[in-house]
Amino acid sequence: MFDKILIANRGEIAVRVIHACRELGIATVSVYSSVDKESLHVQIADEAVCIGPKEVKDSYLNIKSILAACEITGAKAVHPGCGFLAENKKFAKMVELCGMKFIGPSEKAIDLLGDKIKAKKLVKEVGVPVVEGSDGAVYEVQHAKEIAKKIGYPIIVKAKAGGGGKGIRIVFEEKDLESSFLLAQSEAIAYFGDGEIYIEKYIENPRHVEVQILADEYGNVVYLGERDCSVQRRNQKLIEEALSPAVDEKLRKKLGMAAVKVARACGYYNAGTVEFLLDKDNNFYFMEVNTRVQVEHGITELISGIDIVKSQIKIAAGKKLKIKQSDLNFKGHSIECRVNAENPEKGFLPSPGTIKDLNIPCGNGIRVDHAIYGGYTILPYYDNMIAKVMVFDNTRKEAIAKMISALAEFIVSGVDTNIDWHLKVLRNKDFRNANVDIGFLSRLGY
Repeated sequence: MFDKILIANRGEIAVRVIHACRELGIATVSVYSSVDKESLHVQIADEAVCIGPKEVKDSYLNIKSILAACEITGAKAVHPGCGFLAENKKFAKMVELCGMKFIGPSEKAIDLLGDKIKAKKLVKEVGVPVVEGSDGAVYEVQHAKEIAKKIGYPIIVKAKAGGGGKGIRIVFEEKDLESSFLLAQSEAIAYFGDGEIYIEKYIENPRHVEVQILADEYGNVVYLGERDCSVQRRNQKLIEEALSPAVDEKLRKKLGMAAVKVARACGYYNAGTVEFLLDKDNNFYFMEVNTRVQVEHGITELISGIDIVKSQIKIAAGKKLKIKQSDLNFKGHSIECRVNAENPEKGFLPSPGTIKDLNIPCGNGIRVDHAIYGGYTILPYYDNMIAKVMVFDNTRKEAIAKMISALAEFIVSGVDTNIDWHLKVLRNKDFRNANVDIGFLSRLGY
């Protein structure tokens, strides 16, 4: 087992990794930008190293500075968290070349699955359903029009290297294709440095269902059930559930085995998430693979009893998975609400500032992953998610009631939050009846 791990991230995910390391008896190193010195992940780590100024490109995306921090502190492994460099193949490779262990999949798997065109081809070859679309990258608007005419509108224009809702445009008519194509392309270049675009048939109002997998370096792979991430605004997830209310045991097994097939096809190891679209007839189609721990991993931990972050560390240390698929028994229902510092009444305008009063909910079946405290200043330079409120109960109905109770006790003053907005959604009749899909929030006007 490692004696010291550096966490190449910030905020609640860095805190989450620190907790896992503590429980495993592993020392931790946090990295931080010059304006992030007072952050919780810096204060609770065994060591902390400043890696640059506030700009992300000069700090949390600065590979040289992070590797230098590893050398200075003697860290033997790097956990990338989620976001920033978590799915960066160059970073994974550099960590390994410097004689440390990258706590995640291989550089080869990140490269293959990060290229959505190559990933789609791979899963198609192993018999996993994919959405009809272009066979490769599309470089010209005219070519895009030809493909769209063949598969029929609506279509979705997507960045090959996309993620987090960036580089995506939905097109319902040909007259909008050129502008959407060029916007997606420019956004892809700006966010990912890669302007390659591909096209797929747009499945209207499907559910977004993702399967959590764990795989060791000896070929053992298990799936930990699925999460329903359909409540999203502009491709950004806001409420997630495990298990999905739309998936029965038979479909769960099909989804799980499809995810395992994808993992085995590329020699995947560590934690990952295989994402699918689920249509109204319960047909599922491969979307992509997230080659990292997900923000919403906690609700899978609650229904499976498996600590995903600890599992990541053990797998990276060369341990075999101790669990088999037959050992897993998913119980109850779990929900997560992402609490952001933003004002829903002002178009979800970010609300940086200093937290004054703070009360974090607690109690049986309530878990809050966060990196905030009274007097902490939420900075305008980074992601504005301040907490993930998770609840667990026997049934979905009970879990919703518990979440409403938990959010009602979550007090944050000094900044605006979306807590009241979450309460409104949780009380919505369609949500309570599980009548949701990825178009749910847009139909409510969000």
